[in-house]
Amino acid sequence: MLGASGTVKSGIVADSLALPWVDVEQRKIRERAEAAMAELGVLEEANRLPGEMPYPVQKRVALARALVSDPKVLLLDEPAGGIGAGDMAELGRLIRSWTPERTVLLVEHHMELVMAVCDLIWVLDAGKVIAAGSPDEVRNDPAVLAAYLGEEEEVGA
Repeated sequence: MLGASGTVKSGIVADSLALPWVDVEQRKIRERAEAAMAELGVLEEANRLPGEMPYPVQKRVALARALVSDPKVLLLDEPAGGIGAGDMAELGRLIRSWTPERTVLLVEHHMELVMAVCDLIWVLDAGKVIAAGSPDEVRNDPAVLAAYLGEEEEVGA
């Protein structure tokens, strides 16, 4: 429900006086939060503290918190970090399901996820754009291949 705090119209005075519209507003926010958690398959975790949940579940709860405010633009900073291949495939399906209703900006190192969900890609190397375009254009860009091979050579050295 915390993700919807920016959409709350009542304030501390209305809350402390328990004015009637506060209950209606809180019920609507709870319904939106539960719908977002259900979409992400974590509704059964609603009464647990984040520290009690496995890491992949924590990531899903964080995504639900972001979705509850129904943003038009959603910025995801490395959402696949620390999750397995199966969870990553499901994450890709979820991200794709959120468009075209919202724009998703994705910062990610897992290129298989990027290639699966992005329409436009910008590849950065040390803060410099080395390639941009559709997944096919980026995949076939010699600069990307050179940067990737250069990184592999450094790792192997």
